[in-house]
Amino acid sequence: MKIKTKHISLEIRDEGPHDGPVVLLIMGLGMQLVAWPASLVDGLVNAGHRVIRFDNRDIGLSQHFDELGVPHLPWHLLRHALCMPARPPYRLQDMAQDGLDLLDALQIERAHVLGVSMGGMIAQHMAIAAPLRLRSLTSVMSSSGARGLPGPSAAARAALLRRPSGDTDSVLHHYLQLYRLIGSPAFQDDPEALRRRILAGIHRSYHPEGTVRQMAAIVADSGRAKALARISTPTLVVHGRQDPLVPLACGQDTAARIPGARLAVIDGMGHDLPEGVVQRLLPLVLPHLAAH
Repeated sequence: MKIKTKHISLEIRDEGPHDGPVVLLIMGLGMQLVAWPASLVDGLVNAGHRVIRFDNRDIGLSQHFDELGVPHLPWHLLRHALCMPARPPYRLQDMAQDGLDLLDALQIERAHVLGVSMGGMIAQHMAIAAPLRLRSLTSVMSSSGARGLPGPSAAARAALLRRPSGDTDSVLHHYLQLYRLIGSPAFQDDPEALRRRILAGIHRSYHPEGTVRQMAAIVADSGRAKALARISTPTLVVHGRQDPLVPLACGQDTAARIPGARLAVIDGMGHDLPEGVVQRLLPLVLPHLAAH
């Protein structure tokens, strides 16, 4: 379903009881709303929640921003390394405003917000900008963005930055290789099921230029770490001990910077949401939501 907000057109899915407490799910870099595991969505709905998920701007069936051009990522990374300001096509703050505008368009006053990876960063910005709109914050496999934190493993970084040719087989192979590198060593999904999910996402929409613009927004987001001290929203931080893309120290730093935040570490979890991780995530998330 397409929703026109004040500033952007977003593709959403709205499930569960209309009068239930709202959970807004925010996906990570380059990922579409269909990447949310059905068991996670069903677990939230079965607990009585109204679950809203959406394609972030520039991805999936939401509005694309091709008119802004494709940033030169090495240049942005160099400026970041030299502590020089970068000018991305848009900022993570703009993506956070997309989430707030979506709540406005749906006439939702307050919501629980759960974000994974880049989605966790966006959710943090929502809590910074509009604390009265969030019942709770859950930041999963994400980061504070503070300088000095460990980055991806060399193999994960290379795979993330690699751009396959545009044919379906090359794109599928790229994502299969990426998931093998960043996935959860203790909770691996069935390879054929993973292949089908990736292929379904490619057929739905494949927009690598949007992923590059989103990545530029992440690289340019230099002030969030200090601002986390202003968050008053009840916060749960969940991280995998074996995350090779956003190492555990990033989640630990996030929790340390947000007043009163609780940190939960899942052993054997990498940087994905296979069924085994979902079954450990829900018992952490559901009591957090119920308490607030």
